[in-house]
Order: sequence, then C-alpha cells, then structure tokens
Amino acid sequence: MPPQYHVHEPDPFLIEFTEGVGIRYYGLAYILGFVIATGLLWLYWRRGRSPLHPAAQADLMLAGMLGTFIGGRLGYFLFYAPADLLDPLRVIRVWEGGMASHGGFIGVFIGLWWAAHKHRISLFTTGDIVVTLGPAGLLLGRIANYINGELWGKVIESHVPWAVIFTSSAPGQAIDQIPPRHPSQLYEAATEGLLLLAYIQWRLWCTPVVAQRPGRLAGEFLLGYAIVRVFCEQFREHDAGIAPVLGLNRGAWLSLGLAVAGVWLIATAARRGRAVAAKAYATHTPPSDKTGSK
Repeated sequence: MPPQYHVHEPDPFLIEFTEGVGIRYYGLAYILGFVIATGLLWLYWRRGRSPLHPAAQADLMLAGMLGTFIGGRLGYFLFYAPADLLDPLRVIRVWEGGMASHGGFIGVFIGLWWAAHKHRISLFTTGDIVVTLGPAGLLLGRIANYINGELWGKVIESHVPWAVIFTSSAPGQAIDQIPPRHPSQLYEAATEGLLLLAYIQWRLWCTPVVAQRPGRLAGEFLLGYAIVRVFCEQFREHDAGIAPVLGLNRGAWLSLGLAVAGVWLIATAARRGRAVAAKAYATHTPPSDKTGSK
C-alpha cells in the first residue's frame, strides 16, 4: 500500500462573499502582523526599551505599511517578473498575488529612514527596533502561503511522513498522480518566523544590545534571516522561468545580499557603541541598558 500523505487543497478565503471577493487569509496575515507590530512598539516605549515615542510610532507604522506593500509589490516584479511591468494594470491587480519579501525589506528601510530623520532618532536604533517587529509578520505570511497552496516545496523522492500533496501544483491531475512535496512554507514559518521571533525578542528584553551597540540587532536579524532563508530555499521549488545559478535560486541570492549588510552592521556596531559611551560620559549620564523612558 503506498504511503498516505496529507492532501492540501488551497482555500485563500476565510469568508467569500461572491466569486473572487471576500476576506483572504493573506490579507488577514498582513493586518494581524501590523496590529502585533503596533502593540509591540507601544509596549517597548512603555517599558523603556525604545526611544520611539507615540508620534514616532504612528509615523513609523504608516511608513512601514506603505514600504511593505509598495516595496513588496514592486520587488516582486523587479526580481521575479520584470516583463510584467510593461502592463501597469498588472501591478495594481493585487488580488492576483505577487509580493517579494526582499522588496518589502527595501521599502521598510526607506520608511524607517524617513521616520528616524523626521523625529531625529538614530537610524541604527530605529532599525534595531523595526527588526523586532518583522518575524511575527513573516510567520503569519508563511502560514498564509501554505493555506493558499502557493510557493510549495520540491518533490520528495523518498517517503517522509510530513510530505504534502498540493493539488495546486498539478491542476486537473488525479490526486494519486500528484507527487508529494516539502511543505516549505511551514519550514519558513518555523525558521524565518518563530525561530527569529524568539531570538530577537530575547536579545531585546534580556540584553543591552540596542542601547550599547546600535545597529547590531538589525545586523543579527539580517544575517539570521539570510541563513535560514538560504537553507529553506533548498527545499522550495524554483520559480518558474528563473533558472538557479550555482545551485541557488533568486531568493537565495537576494538573501546573500542581506547577509552582507548584516555582517557590516555587526562589524561596525562596536564603533557606534563607543561613540554612545563617549557621549554618555561627556554629559555625565551613566550608560543604561534601556533606550527610552516610560
């Protein structure tokens, strides 16, 4: 008797009002991710872990939402489907899907730079705070990818009990003719989301890294994300029409760029930390393990 695998049939709607119109899981993931981020920013401020006061928080969230959406959308077309940019209507038809996390990172960086400049708060410290907000959204987004039956993994050649048959990977075929695949979306949810969330929150709450080494936490996040993303990409089906280079697909190569940025931030954090300590000494303010006040 052949091994039995879970059969996953995509259902992108929590509630579908009419055909193609309703409340989608992917949209809910974005909304819930921003709600969690808003709550965390307020909590950090109240507990003295962030210099971002309420006005800065509001601007940062607005910039972050716009940066995530616009950057993610344009990043998808620039990195994965540049030819589609010739059809401007394709870009605005968001219900057809198409978001790139790397493009979202770029958009969020532009947004946090604007908010930090407007409120005269260190760009590096703002970046440290922002990266603590991302993993929850990544976790929810990858779960939504799984529910939608998209971005599935490679075919599994030998039996493993957690393999999944994605009906969306072979439309019209009989289920017993569809090969089982890695649920790579769940691998990414566990690593990009849950693992990085636990690590980054531990660093924020249990160490003085934000106050004493501005930029280091952002660097650790970027490096950590790049490592787990490259790892998970080894189990993910290559994007259609984009051949891997040296065994790495487009997502893995883009992640290596994040790794370079992360290493630079980590390597230069000590210098910024000495500048913070010198400023504190000059103003006779003892260094603190906190970055703000209640």
